[in-house]
Amino acid sequence: MRKMIKISSLLIFTMFLNSCASGYKKINPETINYVSKSIENNIVLEYKYDLLEKKYKKKETKNNIKLIAVKLTNNSEKEIVFGKDIRFSYENGNEVSLIETEKLFKTIKQSPASYLWYLLLTPMNLYTTGSNGEQTSSTPIGLVVGPGLAGGNMIAASSANKNFKNELMQFDLNGRTIKKGETVYGLIGSNSNSYESIKIKVQ
Repeated sequence: MRKMIKISSLLIFTMFLNSCASGYKKINPETINYVSKSIENNIVLEYKYDLLEKKYKKKETKNNIKLIAVKLTNNSEKEIVFGKDIRFSYENGNEVSLIETEKLFKTIKQSPASYLWYLLLTPMNLYTTGSNGEQTSSTPIGLVVGPGLAGGNMIAASSANKNFKNELMQFDLNGRTIKKGETVYGLIGSNSNSYESIKIKVQ
């Protein structure tokens, strides 16, 4: 006896789409080897682009956003407040347009509901045929495969999004006070589609 699965062309196409949920790999700004640096008024900025992977990287590129890890060291004689006493600018003098953390997360995060398309596999059946080519039985495997893939991917996407949001919030620099001699790390999002050099702009 031989087995074959009769699936519509639509389902065959969707099964091979690169649409499985992505995990989230923590960035850990404190452990990054920073190679880009800028110094202004004894305040040192070190930063790095190219932090995200897989689905998150695709969403970042699609929305013309750059997520940047930064390391700020205050070697001045006074404490400073990020966003008030210092800002970032590009080499051409234009200010870096920073994205509020919650908006940044909502723009780049995965959409768990998008994996509901796996439910299209629910009608899928496994047909068994005899040596004479006649169908002998039918098993509705789609009842397990469809909901299983949909549910599994939605759970994976939600978990990855939670880890992504937690790290963004943990390293949110907006309004952060940096004491004299202190070093802080952060994750910032900018509205940009290029990897321009960044400088500190002291107010």
